[in-house]
Amino acid sequence: MLTSVDRLLFVRRVPIFKELRDDFIVRLTSVMNELSFPTNYSIFRQGEEGRSLYIVVSGRVRVHIGDKPLIEIERGKYFGELAVFDTQTRSASATTLEPCECLELTQEQLYDAIEETPEIAVNIIRELSRLIRKLNDTNS
Repeated sequence: MLTSVDRLLFVRRVPIFKELRDDFIVRLTSVMNELSFPTNYSIFRQGEEGRSLYIVVSGRVRVHIGDKPLIEIERGKYFGELAVFDTQTRSASATTLEPCECLELTQEQLYDAIEETPEIAVNIIRELSRLIRKLNDTNS
């Protein structure tokens, strides 16, 4: 279990939250669920309904479509964000490569946070734009 200070310090380094005030991050992290997963655990599968994003505290997660790996997510990185922002089903699957500890932020928690602190929406848009640009550069 992470202490509230550990959560603050950890989440502060996650790109979509790094520009937020500490008091807001403390509030946000206090509602996040702390989850533990064993090796080869399917956190979610492509096509499932999704309403949470995850931040890896320890371990590694493979995001994949079928057997095709897309990316490995390590400590301090997040995944599952697309399903939080739209009403579509999961576009890929996520499976642990080793025992993992994750923080989970649900869509409802995120929307409540955005309502209280709209700057988080701007941070998320910036981070997703960076990701799209990176993907465009990779594919060009």
